[in-house]
Amino acid sequence: MKKFFTMVIAVLLVVLTVTSFAQTLTQIKQRGKLIVGTEPTFPPFEFVDEKNQVVGFDIDIAMELAKRLGVKLEIVSLPFDSLIPALQQGKIDLAIAGMTITEERAKVVDFSKPYFEANQAIVVRKDSKFEPKKLEDLVGKKVAVQLGTTGDLVVSDITGINVVRFQKFTDAFLELQNGRVDAVVLDEAPAKAYVKKFSKFSISSIVDTGETYGIAVKKGNKELLNFVNQTLDIMKGSGQYNKLLQKWFE
Repeated sequence: MKKFFTMVIAVLLVVLTVTSFAQTLTQIKQRGKLIVGTEPTFPPFEFVDEKNQVVGFDIDIAMELAKRLGVKLEIVSLPFDSLIPALQQGKIDLAIAGMTITEERAKVVDFSKPYFEANQAIVVRKDSKFEPKKLEDLVGKKVAVQLGTTGDLVVSDITGINVVRFQKFTDAFLELQNGRVDAVVLDEAPAKAYVKKFSKFSISSIVDTGETYGIAVKKGNKELLNFVNQTLDIMKGSGQYNKLLQKWFE
């Protein structure tokens, strides 16, 4: 009985601790900053520029959210697979990182309305003479992905693919460059950005996965979620969203 009672107290303390981290809009305004987590190796959504600043399509959306709240924006750089735990623990207010909305993720966080549609790309070395046209063509090959991403999920679902996981896409491409893997699977937009920057790579094929990106909010924080959705609606209705598309994707 004592053991059970102690366990109940421990669980309650965890719940109270987690609950205490939940930020209302008023609390964020009083704090004076919106804390957004991202993984800045995912151009053009988020990446570090030549001035060592985190910039990108997602960052501009985050800046608009902070502006409408009347607070500063603080960007916290984290490994992609650490974003949801950080959100759950209250270390960040939002996760904006080209994150695909999935049923599994939606069980532990709340997602905004979709703000971007995406597919997966298979990237190979130009000199490899390996030209896979579908994911099944990767069976028997070594394929690099970023840990916890949709690319990781889709190739892991196919038996026979030797999946090599990395914290950063830059490390995955380094493995491809050095011939230690046969391909990299990642989202279409950053794949195009990498191929444009590094001519030694090419996109072998685009796999239609019908994904949509969402902004992740701590589960149950409806006030912040509604604010994010309203801001996205305003940005799209005013033409500001389309201007960002032109800025980062054209």
